[in-house]
Amino acid sequence: MIVRPAEKTPVRSLLIIVSDKQSTAKIVRGAIVISRELCKGCELCISFCPKKVISQSDKLNAAGYLSAVFSDNGQCTGCAICAIVCPEVAIEVYRE
Repeated sequence: MIVRPAEKTPVRSLLIIVSDKQSTAKIVRGAIVISRELCKGCELCISFCPKKVISQSDKLNAAGYLSAVFSDNGQCTGCAICAIVCPEVAIEVYRE
């Protein structure tokens, strides 16, 4: 069961695990790794990221593209939308 907190609550994501003995809450954090050499700079991941933690690099890769970069500010939930929309399969998603 996933419970979303009220909009005014500063919690990133909240996962409540309910058992007959006790309830525990765990904040779901994520991280992504973008392969600089596979990325062709299409910016789909940047457009679709709900937390806006992906931006475009100012450095060219070996193929001459401006690749995407991940800004780890603690807001990534590991939703994997970026990896799903990436046509080059250049993004790996990790969750805690």
